[in-house]
Amino acid sequence: MMTAGYIGQRQRRGGLIFIVVLLAAILFCSRYIASTLIDYSWWSEVHQVDTWISLLLYGTGPILLAFLLFFFAFWIAFKLGMRREAETPLFGFLKRSFVSRIALVVFAIFAIGIANATVDSWTAVRYFGGLRLGQLSAEFVDPIFGKPLHFYFFGLPFYNMLLRVVLVAAVLSLLIYWLAAHAERLSKQLPSFTPGAPFEFDRISVRDAFDSTFVRLAAAILLVGIAIKIYFNRYGLLFDDHGTYLVGVDWVADHLVLPLQWLEILAALAGAALVVARRGRWALVLLVILPVRFVLPSIVAGLYVRPNELSVEGPYIQHHIDATRSAYGLNQRVKETTREAVPEMPIDYAKHEPLLDNVRLWDWRAFHDTISQIQPLRPYVYIDTDVDRYNIDGHVRQVLIAPRELDIRQLGEARNRWINPHFIYTHGYGVVMAEANRITADGLPVLFIKDAPPVVTSKSLTFTQPEIYYSEVAHEPVFVDTAQQEFNYPSGSESVYTRYTGKGGFPISSPLLRLAAAINYGDLNIILPSPLTGSSRMMIHRAILERLTKLAGFLTWDSDPYLVLTNSGHLVWIADGYMSSNAHPYSRELDLGNGPFNYIRNSIKATIDAYTGETNLYVFDPGDVLIQAYWRLFPQLFHPESAMPADLRAHVRYPETLFSAQAEIYRTFHMRDAEAFYNRADLWDLAKTGTRQQGEGGAASVSPTYVVATLPDSDTPEFMLITPFTPANKDNLIGVMYARCDGQHLGELVFEQLSKQNIIYGPMQIDARINQDQNISKDLTLWNQQGSQVLRGQTLVLPIDNSFLYVEPIYIQASQASMPQLKKVALAMGNRLAYADTYEQSLSQLIQNLGGTAPSATGEPVTTAQNPAQPAAAPGPAPASGEAVARLQQIRDHLQRYREFSAQGKWAEAGKELDEIQRLAQK
Repeated sequence: MMTAGYIGQRQRRGGLIFIVVLLAAILFCSRYIASTLIDYSWWSEVHQVDTWISLLLYGTGPILLAFLLFFFAFWIAFKLGMRREAETPLFGFLKRSFVSRIALVVFAIFAIGIANATVDSWTAVRYFGGLRLGQLSAEFVDPIFGKPLHFYFFGLPFYNMLLRVVLVAAVLSLLIYWLAAHAERLSKQLPSFTPGAPFEFDRISVRDAFDSTFVRLAAAILLVGIAIKIYFNRYGLLFDDHGTYLVGVDWVADHLVLPLQWLEILAALAGAALVVARRGRWALVLLVILPVRFVLPSIVAGLYVRPNELSVEGPYIQHHIDATRSAYGLNQRVKETTREAVPEMPIDYAKHEPLLDNVRLWDWRAFHDTISQIQPLRPYVYIDTDVDRYNIDGHVRQVLIAPRELDIRQLGEARNRWINPHFIYTHGYGVVMAEANRITADGLPVLFIKDAPPVVTSKSLTFTQPEIYYSEVAHEPVFVDTAQQEFNYPSGSESVYTRYTGKGGFPISSPLLRLAAAINYGDLNIILPSPLTGSSRMMIHRAILERLTKLAGFLTWDSDPYLVLTNSGHLVWIADGYMSSNAHPYSRELDLGNGPFNYIRNSIKATIDAYTGETNLYVFDPGDVLIQAYWRLFPQLFHPESAMPADLRAHVRYPETLFSAQAEIYRTFHMRDAEAFYNRADLWDLAKTGTRQQGEGGAASVSPTYVVATLPDSDTPEFMLITPFTPANKDNLIGVMYARCDGQHLGELVFEQLSKQNIIYGPMQIDARINQDQNISKDLTLWNQQGSQVLRGQTLVLPIDNSFLYVEPIYIQASQASMPQLKKVALAMGNRLAYADTYEQSLSQLIQNLGGTAPSATGEPVTTAQNPAQPAAAPGPAPASGEAVARLQQIRDHLQRYREFSAQGKWAEAGKELDEIQRLAQK
């Protein structure tokens, strides 16, 4: 008998448990509510609240429906199972009502977990988008089942997901029913704590469960689901990998596997009918179809297909070729040509001046290390360097641009003071921009933009907003427009500060929003007295890729966004967004590090203002079926290509990631004939170049390179991406791939196959010739032995008329300091090799060797005789005036001081000396 004290003790214990549970619920809900408030504020900042709500509805709706299905299926199975059990209290001391309450909670938690595990939100989102999309006129249709591409992208994954939900619900419901129906007997069979007590399942029969109508119906649903699964598996044959020559349905699958799968479907449906009719044993007889399904195709493949593989599989190989080219965009806006190139030819400088005057001498890696030394600015660092083109003085010029981004680690211990990372050190500052093909007398880059505050040396450029609040690397949250001024840049022993005046971030003046931010970030300092004012704003999601992923996570974003200086002097990031899938029938799969795919499009160009964070997504490939679906779902999220401002449109380029994927596919799939493809008769490789540094040997594929060049059938220089090919396991050039980037030609691909009549040296062979040259080899060995380090830039391959010009810059740096300086330039065409201190000298040598037309000192073309044994004599120097001699001496003095400061690590002083050298040299 329970006493009053015992009852009171239980009540107090129950009250304590209630309080603990209530506090836990409040804590969980407060974090969720706080996160939702912050999310709403951020989506309001980017003017995409409608998109956010749509994402929540499309993403959580299917999970909620799956949760309800699982929960009610589990609960019904449990209640029906309990009815079959005896009226004896379960486990001897627990009442059924209490067990039901416990089961209710357990099933709710279990259903939430299973729903999240079986339902993919993005699959549901894509399906709803596909519902609004009719078949496009140029859409790919698979040759076996006649289904359009959007069926495989949207419909099939969604149907498979629904089927997975039903099958999991059926299996788990059967298990729960059986456990509930035998709970009492199972409890009595549990082993006691007596040593040696056996655990037996006597009196428990699985067969008894099939006496229940519920079990028979659930089993029938399971078998029908299996039949539907087999039906959907038919489409999976389109993705079977049969080795190097075929992906997709082959002859055996078409003629044997597909008919046998229909037999499997009929067997599963017949089994379902037999189970409902209480003839379950007869259903087992139908399993005889399984050995036939798997053994017969193997026998036929060995006896008939393999001896006649090419003739039998030819049509299916052709399906594979056509589908793969379509999936990687190799059939749209593509020009394929054949050219009879020659190893070498005279160079007409006047004709090719736009190309020859735009050769990129600065490898981006060497440039990054150099500016880190000659343009240091604490606490900023140079994270990345990008190649772009700008109109400078009426001419298209290649430039390298590197933003200064804030590295909070540069502050040392000061970064741990709460006010520093959140209020004072909030942004990066400025950029360094250099012309890609010009160097100073000391082998350093000529800078268009430098220093802090920014110094712009070209009248063609305007720079008015150097602060960078949104960048590739950014910490958060930061608060701007506060009572605390923000650090901008150091000036001597002082610091220059600024105050934010833009519209980036969202208002944080509300006490409720500050409380939400404090809870969300676990930082009580946000609600304590601080420099926040009524106009203060909070910035989050400032890292470019994080921001874009938050906004449009269904896109795969390029890992290398690049910075653009607009005509108004603002900095804007451009990032490439890809729609990719691994559900394109018959297509070969690739993996470039972000997961496998067999379909890819560069559908989106995103822009992010570095000062305000304003983010816009522009559709550049409206023919992509995937982006069409998302555009219909979220019309307010996207803008047409025509809406992009002209000054940003001028800097859009073909992305290297897509180009690399297409080049990898094209090296095999340039063979369109099924027989040639099967025999690998004309397999290509990406061209390789030497990686030899400091005597270490090696080879690596040539990276795609942005160049300003002229296509063989054009007279207009343009910005393009280029990569060369060689025959498999050989080093001579066999083809070149170009991606055009300018104006209306953006997105066009040009594939140029070279005639096999002439052997054209490839990058690896040119690199070997450079290594074997006595003068070059002597210099490299000498420099490496003098405590210096020789760095070799990537060998550039540039088309010029019917031949190719190779350029390799050579840098030298001290072993103690990473500050590469351009020391030599090697140029080659065919068997001609030139090597000199500067690009201009090397080019003049090469033109003389080839008998071309070189520029004179007055700018007029000068024709040279093609006689390498008797090179034309260089014109003698003009007599120097007294003023010129004095200026030359001043340059020497500044150069000496520059070297002294550099050796001492005084980079600021060295930079000033370098500026004086440039000023004197330009007089």
